[in-house]
Amino acid sequence: MSTVATVLPVWEAIQSRFHKMVKGLPEEDLGLAIGPASIGYMLRHNAEVEYMFAEWFFGQKMPEGLEIATSRGPRGSGEKQTFANLSELVALLEASNAFLIQAMKELPEEKWQEPVESPMGPSTPIEAIGRLMYHTGIHAGQISLIQKNAPALKAQ
Repeated sequence: MSTVATVLPVWEAIQSRFHKMVKGLPEEDLGLAIGPASIGYMLRHNAEVEYMFAEWFFGQKMPEGLEIATSRGPRGSGEKQTFANLSELVALLEASNAFLIQAMKELPEEKWQEPVESPMGPSTPIEAIGRLMYHTGIHAGQISLIQKNAPALKAQ
């Protein structure tokens, strides 16, 4: 069985749960935050990281005109960015997921285990996918935590 045939069902299961959670978010929750990163910011960031990893580890050039707005962190640009349109964020997440899946499918089998230099340091594509799965899970947990605690913090 090929690497992509092994990895893809796991990737799709994680993404399916994450996308279902995102689509169920009330749009007014996108501005909730504990600390500098809002829920909307995390969703935008997650999509951008998928595009960056597709380029860095799979050689798939990012779409022309795609703005990477979250790579320096929520405080990096010096101005607070708001990502408050749920349908736009869902569309971006769906597009980044499809883009990454296509990049995975196009990677030759022998390349999955070869280290690739990236701005994060060397990593193989299979390790990069593992990092992305972990990354998505972390942000899903943060979003849940924010939804549970940010309204209570505002009420204090």
